[in-house]
Amino acid sequence: MAIRFVEIHAAANPAELNTEWVVLENDGKLPFVTRGCGMTVGRRGQSKRKELGIIDPGFILAPGTRVRMLTGSPGVADQGTPPEDGADGVTNYYLLLPKPYLQGAGTVLTLTLRGQIVAKGEHDPAGAAGLAAK
Repeated sequence: MAIRFVEIHAAANPAELNTEWVVLENDGKLPFVTRGCGMTVGRRGQSKRKELGIIDPGFILAPGTRVRMLTGSPGVADQGTPPEDGADGVTNYYLLLPKPYLQGAGTVLTLTLRGQIVAKGEHDPAGAAGLAAK
């Protein structure tokens, strides 16, 4: 599968959950259904990862498209103003999490499906689009 992290954006204020997000892109030739995918967070060099949850009902990521997965909930004013849905060609999907999950530089995010790694990205605030260089 050709799913990849193209951006990891940390919130400046931990209370503003809708300003923390990751952007996934489908570089493949087939649509990818995220229903049942899990997202984990850990630290570089550590095998222990924390499960953030299962994406349900999920969404279909068509070939060549991107989705922005925001930490917070839609329409909750005290969680910050999210980027406009679709304005930059990226659709918003809300994870409905209660707190931020990025832990600064070295945070490793993994998208899994039935225990298999689909995509992995490492956060580096100084890197292009918030990603560590490979």
